[in-house]
Amino acid sequence: MRKNVICLALSAMLFALSLPAAAQQTKKVYRIGYLSAQDPARESARAEAIRLALRERGHIEGQNIAIEYRYAEGKQDRFPELAAELVRLKVDIIVVAGGNILVQAAKSATKTIPIIMAGGSDPVEAGIVESLARPGGNVTGVTNLDRELGGKRLELLKEAVPKVASVSVLYDSGNPASVREVKELLPVAARALNLTIQPRAVRAADDYDGVCDAMGKQRSDGLYVASSGPLIVTNQERIVSFALKRRLPSVYSNKQFVGAGGLMSYGADLAENYRRVAYFVDRILKGAKPADLPVEQPTKFEFVINLKTAKQIGLTIPPEVLARANRLIK
Repeated sequence: MRKNVICLALSAMLFALSLPAAAQQTKKVYRIGYLSAQDPARESARAEAIRLALRERGHIEGQNIAIEYRYAEGKQDRFPELAAELVRLKVDIIVVAGGNILVQAAKSATKTIPIIMAGGSDPVEAGIVESLARPGGNVTGVTNLDRELGGKRLELLKEAVPKVASVSVLYDSGNPASVREVKELLPVAARALNLTIQPRAVRAADDYDGVCDAMGKQRSDGLYVASSGPLIVTNQERIVSFALKRRLPSVYSNKQFVGAGGLMSYGADLAENYRRVAYFVDRILKGAKPADLPVEQPTKFEFVINLKTAKQIGLTIPPEVLARANRLIK
């Protein structure tokens, strides 16, 4: 009898000890869709930063989350199909690493799966959310204010190169945010700075040679590259190479262009933005609804200057401008 009691007690103990292990094995693994306008190589830095930020919040790829990556490789016509593919996979969240057009594609593909923006311009104006404070649908996240900072970029270019009088503006004509930036916002800032802007639109990758030839004939004093559009991002090397060849001081919204040889950039602190993306993922996985999570605008900004490029194009940047930079590439 006593032996039976001991056996029963041991069995109960072993069963109790096995419960946590069993619970751990059956713990839900959430599936996150990662939708990028770029190719894997260009997207790797942002994707890795978001993965690390998720890990800090306890969401570890291969353990309690699985990430499905889809890359449009700069081809805007692929946006809808890739978004639809993630919806068919029944992911729990879609992180959109791109501008408003990519977010719109995801939103058109699903009205129920939470969508988190990892950048883009004014989502209210674009009709993506009802308001920043109360998005109201299945989309929330972080904006970059890329377009809205255009005037500041022109101002910094003028301060860095006081002789600048005319600036070529390169933009993706298929991106509504870029079109409005160039047609409505930049002219106001340019007039205040006594600058003449010369818009140059690209509609396809094949346009670059013709557009670059036209910009070369214009003999402008500087180059402004509008903030968004896959045709701009995926042709980074061509744009930077043109500016260097023509010895044109250039300004961008994304510091990746400066790392590749562009002169200077001014934009949102991307590292901080990526941490905030992880915050939204964490909140939604814990039960929050996108409609109730306010869209965030950046509060930290980066001014980056490539001194090697300045030397290469024969430019001496005033000390007071250098002192304002967050980072100098030497």
